[in-house]
Amino acid sequence: MIHIPDFANATAVQIIFCILAFITLLTAFLTIYSRNPIHSAIYLVICFFSIAGHYLLLNAQFLAIVHIIVYSGAIMILFLFTIMLMNLNEQKEVHKPRITRLGAIVSFCLICLVLIAIFINSKPIVGEYTATGEDYQSIKVLGKILLNEYMVPFEFASILLLVAMIGAVLLSKKEKIEK
Repeated sequence: MIHIPDFANATAVQIIFCILAFITLLTAFLTIYSRNPIHSAIYLVICFFSIAGHYLLLNAQFLAIVHIIVYSGAIMILFLFTIMLMNLNEQKEVHKPRITRLGAIVSFCLICLVLIAIFINSKPIVGEYTATGEDYQSIKVLGKILLNEYMVPFEFASILLLVAMIGAVLLSKKEKIEK
């Protein structure tokens, strides 16, 4: 069964979580829905800040600060640079065929149904929690984990960012029309 929280007895952390979740979902939707690419980028920055607020609620201060610096700072600067370089405001949006839009709507609805089914059928984690005693807030411990256990995914992420940057530069180049 789905548990609906009782807001009359909610703690401050639960209220802040609900507010941050609403802001995150709203700005994520507005990022996709907005026709102006600059407005989309601003909504995405707000979404990133609200996600950092979720990290703070989980007592992951280092992760929240890194998230703000990396995503809200560096990645968004790259997005804005790409938007300005491509000059998307001048181009007219090409209308997609109806079959493409219908396929996107059907795919979205199917994914939503699968996610809802997963959430409904999920069971809460029960049992004793045994603390390992390791402090994952420590930068030293976090560095060891990232560069030992998660070295390959860490490198894949860096290669993905490099390929995305190269792709953005290649997409932004205008082809010369020979006469």
